[in-house]
Amino acid sequence: MLKSLRRIAELVSRGIVLKRRLPPRFGGGSLFVSPDSGLKYYRRDLGKADPMLFQMVEELVRPGDVVWDIGANVGLFSFAAAGIAGSKGHVVAVEPDGWLVSLLRRSSNLTDPARSSVVVIPAAVSDSVSLAKLHVASRARSANFIDGVEVTEAGGTRRIDSVIAVTLDWLMENLPPPQVLKIDVEGMEHRVLQGAKELLAKVRPRIWCEVLPRNADVTSNILHSAGYNIFNGQTEPSEREPLAKAVWDTLATPKELRPIGSEATGSAADLMLRPNPSE
Repeated sequence: MLKSLRRIAELVSRGIVLKRRLPPRFGGGSLFVSPDSGLKYYRRDLGKADPMLFQMVEELVRPGDVVWDIGANVGLFSFAAAGIAGSKGHVVAVEPDGWLVSLLRRSSNLTDPARSSVVVIPAAVSDSVSLAKLHVASRARSANFIDGVEVTEAGGTRRIDSVIAVTLDWLMENLPPPQVLKIDVEGMEHRVLQGAKELLAKVRPRIWCEVLPRNADVTSNILHSAGYNIFNGQTEPSEREPLAKAVWDTLATPKELRPIGSEATGSAADLMLRPNPSE
């Protein structure tokens, strides 16, 4: 019964657009969301829609940062980061779903001089520059996936769109390089990182990456080989220890930065930014 009601709610939600405000700690700016991307977006209080996402923004983003949001969806991370990075920062939201891109662009056009500019790039991200097939999820668009990746949460495919796929290294040649990199790409995270060898080696961004269990080994190998420590983002900052394998909410920081929670004072984000004197 509950599944049937949820399915009806998902079908009725298709195409609905709502205007919401971010929590005050992110500047309280407005953005457009849709329950077509997840029924949680019916909430008027966006702070309760995705607490983990907002926690990661607070930990990782500093004023003036360049932030890349890979798999931006409706842009919660992008616009929350823009509120913290401020007018001197710069946010890039990368999203392959054309309908979600239209929402992102509407949000980016809302006047808010206190937040960073948000550049919207309509593309998928992978390990090569190519054409890809995007499966628009039969259920929430947050579960959209690229052809060849099985995502059970999608509930099937409502349609398939041809999209351009780029690599992070290609983006680095054309955009300001990021201090913060967020990746949420429904099972493509290892391929995204495989296309980021130059970025990981030269730019060394702080990373929050959603990692599916089946991709944990290869994702861990990529990050460790690039000289990154891996942490569980769901663990309290003061209790985090480096991990051998990536988890669902993976935080990754260059080994030359002080490990998170290694001092008794200072915020987790501050500790991540300080050079490790042992390096």
